[in-house]
Amino acid sequence: MLTNAGTTAKESEKATRRFVVRNRTRGTIVAEDVHVADTPSARRVGLLKHSELKPREGLWIYPCQAVHTFWMRFPIDVAFLDRHRRVRRVYHRLLPFRLTRFVWRSRSVLELAAGVLEESRTESGDELEFSRHES
Repeated sequence: MLTNAGTTAKESEKATRRFVVRNRTRGTIVAEDVHVADTPSARRVGLLKHSELKPREGLWIYPCQAVHTFWMRFPIDVAFLDRHRRVRRVYHRLLPFRLTRFVWRSRSVLELAAGVLEESRTESGDELEFSRHES
């Protein structure tokens, strides 16, 4: 079945999946409106079309082991996660036109507004929990 923009219903549903992310280790909310980028097209675009990222918004990129911020217009926080959604590495306030290191054993990355990881006290080793956003 096709929707308005010529995409299938399955593609449309996939594009609108949103999550709330909690830090189970610290008992804090990391983000309340996280979108998923799990297709080649969505991963390639990432946050490039955004002019800002609000404090409780984010992008969960899967699969991913390194990111860049070339052509971005704002700094971001980045958390690399393993297959158990345990934080392997964090980057605070990664500026535009930067490149992270390749993070071994990471399976995905969570991109957030600058300062969110510090505010939620999220550190390497913490376990994150993703649950469906209730619209």
